[in-house]
Amino acid sequence: MIVTTSDKPSLTASAQAKRLAVELGVSYRPRGRNTLRQIASSLEDCRLLVVTEREVRFYEGQTESPLYFHPSMAFVRVKRLRKGESDPMIELSGCSAGDRVIDCTAGLGSDSLVFSYAAGESGAVTALESEPVLSALVREGLAMYKTGLADVDAALRRIELLNSHHLSYLKGLPDNSVDIVYFDPMFRQPIHESSAIQPLRTLANASALSEEAVAEAARVARKTVLLKEHRDSGEFARLGFERRHVNTSKIAYGVIEVASHN
Repeated sequence: MIVTTSDKPSLTASAQAKRLAVELGVSYRPRGRNTLRQIASSLEDCRLLVVTEREVRFYEGQTESPLYFHPSMAFVRVKRLRKGESDPMIELSGCSAGDRVIDCTAGLGSDSLVFSYAAGESGAVTALESEPVLSALVREGLAMYKTGLADVDAALRRIELLNSHHLSYLKGLPDNSVDIVYFDPMFRQPIHESSAIQPLRTLANASALSEEAVAEAARVARKTVLLKEHRDSGEFARLGFERRHVNTSKIAYGVIEVASHN
């Protein structure tokens, strides 16, 4: 993989690309007059991280459809919260202003944004992503993306994105030190019609959630541990979560209420 820029990059974009190349331990290649297809064809693995003036894009092979940070449906959900409407994830987790939330499987950070808005300025959301390229892409996106709404942009900027595996991170936390721990691993039973998630599968960690990680989550959480999965998944039973359906959606949430256990 190499890092490059759009054509005619600004000094800021070039510096950002060089910084990301050093961070990821890969080469930086000036774009010059080359097309992305020409650059990709010269690489053994054909992977590109491209810094533009607005975002960072990941290209796998010579595809024309890059992966980049976008709040997607999370933006719609936050706009509903702004109007005083409810969100199933927020309701089931018990998230409120001032809460500290650990999103253990950040992915593109969509749920982190919803948590960040709900927790407010007095709260804190730490989003963990174990895969370095995805972590860098989303971290840069959280810092650069503009929704046009100042309070939503502020919620994006408040998210702390760390390149860390959730199990090692949770093990380093004291008992009862956060309010909510959230897991949204790659579904064991994919929802194939979810086109938005398909490019993410190239980069994301596809490992199943471990019982040890759930136990650590229950140890550090003061309120709830929440799991998002396919509604027909056996992971809820395997990991000890109480399944809660969400209307007619194909997803469901599993809840462990730990307040009564501590």
